[in-house]
Amino acid sequence: MSTVPKRFEILLVPAHVEDRGGASVEDSAVRTAVVEASGRHGESGYPIYEGHGIRADIDPETRTVEALLVDGRELDYGLTALVRPFVRS
Repeated sequence: MSTVPKRFEILLVPAHVEDRGGASVEDSAVRTAVVEASGRHGESGYPIYEGHGIRADIDPETRTVEALLVDGRELDYGLTALVRPFVRS
């Protein structure tokens, strides 16, 4: 039985960036946010994660973003949302 992660980090990265020239994904992101499970499920049926102006329905097993709002608006064209586990340093 798998457990649903409590936090993820979302990175918004320009989709057109094919070769980052050695830069990391973090360096290419125009915005990052740590989002926490809200305890609710979205229209997609997946858990809602919220934080720092971002609300996302995330499939916790595949780390796929099923729905996303950034500051209450849909994601701008040309940006891609990447999800990774949040690891506290």
